[in-house]
Amino acid sequence: MDHLISLEDARKDLFSLAARLAENIKSADGHAGALSRIVPIYVERGEVDIAAELSDTIADPYARDRLLTLVAEKCAANDDLDYAFQLAEAIEDDGVAAEARERIAIRLAAGGNIDRAIETAETLDHPDNVYGELAAKFDADGNAERRDEMIDTIEFAMAKIGALNALAAIAINEGDHKKAVTFLDRSVAVADEVDYETDETRALTEIGSLFVAAKRKDRAIETLDKARQIAEKIDSVHREYLLSGVSSGFFSAGSVDLADRVLDLITDKTHLASTLLGFSRSYWESNEKSDAVDALDEAYQILRSQAENETRDSRSKFQLWRSIAAQFAGFEKYERAIETAQEHPDPDEQADALSEIAQIATLHGQDDFADQAYRAIDEDSKRVTTLIRMADAHVHREEIDAAKESLNAAFELADSVPQLGLRSSAYNELAVRFAKLGDPDRAREISHLNFDTIVTIRDESVRSISFANLALIYESMGLELTDVERDKMTTLIQKAEW
Repeated sequence: MDHLISLEDARKDLFSLAARLAENIKSADGHAGALSRIVPIYVERGEVDIAAELSDTIADPYARDRLLTLVAEKCAANDDLDYAFQLAEAIEDDGVAAEARERIAIRLAAGGNIDRAIETAETLDHPDNVYGELAAKFDADGNAERRDEMIDTIEFAMAKIGALNALAAIAINEGDHKKAVTFLDRSVAVADEVDYETDETRALTEIGSLFVAAKRKDRAIETLDKARQIAEKIDSVHREYLLSGVSSGFFSAGSVDLADRVLDLITDKTHLASTLLGFSRSYWESNEKSDAVDALDEAYQILRSQAENETRDSRSKFQLWRSIAAQFAGFEKYERAIETAQEHPDPDEQADALSEIAQIATLHGQDDFADQAYRAIDEDSKRVTTLIRMADAHVHREEIDAAKESLNAAFELADSVPQLGLRSSAYNELAVRFAKLGDPDRAREISHLNFDTIVTIRDESVRSISFANLALIYESMGLELTDVERDKMTTLIQKAEW
């Protein structure tokens, strides 16, 4: 087969090796998976020609088109418009091709190429997002007339609301609350034009939250009450989620009474517990710590009581359980946090919860609790990740010796991780951190060990991706390939191309 990556380059450059190995992968899924990691790196480097050519070799049309879209967007950002549009034309799926042209137009708008952006938008069936970007550009330039012209050009009500809300958010960030309220008032008016009650409720809830940020809690409550009235009448699976958002909005607006009234309408225990978790965080931020812990405890008891036949989405429930466990640690209730995590019914989420708790405890200087959470984790790969997170927390506390101790423990443990791809990822994380802590020799040692580890990976896609990731580490630290490594690279290529 013909190769885009030369044999000479693959023998002397680690990233080129990764790309050459990816080219040799016979499995369509494996080939697409490897290039889905490698092509974006070429794009980030500005090497768009090779990125496009590699993308075009992918058999999976969806993966191919997505990567070509990424390359086209980069070309637009680099002002190489002819090539950007040429790539967009090469995309087979009509929907993805339209998205590529939209992203090109948005890049043009952001870059100030207004005429070409509008010209491109006019070729789209749904150009509203481009007009929204143009509105933001005109607003930043102080051209209110053209800004409003672009807003009026947007046809789809939800897109118009999104553009107005984005402008309001920018004004809030700039401290111009009066201007933000003007945009939000217009957004509320547009919400009446939304066809679907679910979308209208979601839009009004978002607007209400922005009114809070704009220091207009009275307008927030008024807007959220409209959302409540609509949500109460909805008869679909979205009703609970929407009511949860409305209740949280009322709470943020300072109306605990209205928040509780809406909370009473929620019957799904996952959504109910999620809303209470949000309440608890707000209480804590307001220094109402006792109320915060009570709300969090109530959230956990409700979630824990949810039977399997009551659970609509196990994944959401388990993620929420993990968040509650970690939040107990955030509230400095470490024993309760560890207990809640250990009661988690999903082993992976349980380990992730314990890992978060260990990091939070370390960050708060509670090393005994951090160690207790760490030792409750069974899987070695999760323990390695936890030690690295604990090291990060030590660095944040300027405890450099403790950070190095955690990293050294993680390095010793990484050797026992059976999944070589995960082991390689851990070595990368360790090398980066040792380098940042001023220990380049240790970083170099780990990186060279990682090279040897990747060589033994049998899965061709995982091996290619791992070499690509390692190449970034070598480049960032200025590491040179050893003669032994170059010989191994040649051997790998020969085996892959037999």
